[in-house]
Amino acid sequence: MIWRSEPIPTITEGDVRLRPLRVSDSATWHEIRKRNQAWLGPWDATVPREGAGTGEIPPTFSAMVRRLRHEAREGRVLPWVVEFRVGNQHRMVGQVTMGGITYGSLRSAYLGYWIDQQFAGRGITSLAVAMASDYGFEALRLHRLELNIRPENGASRAVAEKIGYRMEGFRERYLHIDGDWRDHVTYVLFAGDIADGVVARLRSQVNSHGQ
Repeated sequence: MIWRSEPIPTITEGDVRLRPLRVSDSATWHEIRKRNQAWLGPWDATVPREGAGTGEIPPTFSAMVRRLRHEAREGRVLPWVVEFRVGNQHRMVGQVTMGGITYGSLRSAYLGYWIDQQFAGRGITSLAVAMASDYGFEALRLHRLELNIRPENGASRAVAEKIGYRMEGFRERYLHIDGDWRDHVTYVLFAGDIADGVVARLRSQVNSHGQ
């Protein structure tokens, strides 16, 4: 696995690449999100009525990206585009965001992710989240990573379990998703849980199943 550049690194593993979200991604991002509204809408974070008018909702895509990049420079978030190589080109197919990055006595963060339905089921999401996880443990030296997933989201829970996260517990009405406060299941992974790294574990699974 190769990573380069700061504060938001570009990470490459095989045909999958994580690279910084950019203002210039606006047209492609909006096209993918619009086309996948039915697929992604039930799992999308929303802002409750209490947050309206308080600056919690970025007015434009560019404002959202600028805010995320500012947070990245402060070391609190890493917003990545997920790209997949199609022929000689890398194509945007989703996002992975590491947020809530905290150091000190906690050394923790959470990961969120989504993928274009056209590219679902190819192992891209699992590899992208594994890549982000390894970066969190190896480069940032975090102690704990977590994924918070709605109980009904079987595909996302399958990603968590496939790459070695374990279910920690249940959080009632934890996040505002698709217009209401929703229950979530929390999956966790700790530094050292997977000795050779998350990507290496995932690769070994794929190789063994292919034999």
